[in-house]
Amino acid sequence: MLVLIKGAGDLATGTAIRLYRAGFTLVMTDIEKPTAVRRTVAFCQCIYDGAATVEGITARRAADAGDARRILDRGEIPVLVDPAAEIRGEMKFDAVVDAILAKKNIGTAIDDAPIVLALGPGFTAGVDCHGVVETMRGHDLGRLLTEGSAIPNTGVPGDIGGFSRERIIRAGADGPFEPVAEIGQTVRKGDVVARVNGVETAAQLDGVVRGMLPAGLEVFQGMKSGDIDPRCEVRHCFTISDKARAIGGGVLEGLLYFRKRNPAAG
Repeated sequence: MLVLIKGAGDLATGTAIRLYRAGFTLVMTDIEKPTAVRRTVAFCQCIYDGAATVEGITARRAADAGDARRILDRGEIPVLVDPAAEIRGEMKFDAVVDAILAKKNIGTAIDDAPIVLALGPGFTAGVDCHGVVETMRGHDLGRLLTEGSAIPNTGVPGDIGGFSRERIIRAGADGPFEPVAEIGQTVRKGDVVARVNGVETAAQLDGVVRGMLPAGLEVFQGMKSGDIDPRCEVRHCFTISDKARAIGGGVLEGLLYFRKRNPAAG
């Protein structure tokens, strides 16, 4: 079963890893300059570096459909710079998973493939897609919805270790991003962790830097640019999160659920 995953950030990558290990064949797409802060566990990093390996699975940047097929033959996951997912016109997909996490539908339709799933708010099951997977932390995280929509975005980061908004590193100005701290580094509240055009951003809590945008990326004031984990477990910086695994499980359930109901899907 050939599955297209739109988006290659950390939640999309967690989904890809669960599907890959379950035997699905995957192609992923993203924008030219991805903004995933958890770069060490995001396959979109291969767009900058050529290849990215997460938990033993390798994704590689592909130039086109032919290149993607060659990467698939190597047992790896191709990632294309293809924001509009035009690859759908060159490869026949049994399923499409919208894992962009844009909090709204920016171009996915229920007839894009025999099975279409979407992550998070902005989609209605049975209208925009066949199924929606809940992405909000809490009791329903990872739940497959076959009707209705996910919980609307609250704009409040999830609570980890008793902290929410304080975990997020935000750009202090517009301009090229300059990380001061590195992913995996322990920081104290008040330490400078990033800088943009001379404007510094300080840590709001003690913890380990779990995510940070790459140097030189153009950002805007207030943009999410990093993440600090108060649990202080360095290994968390380099492994898929509980949230990503739960969401990936919901997608896996959705593919199997709808494949039983649509023989044309794989």
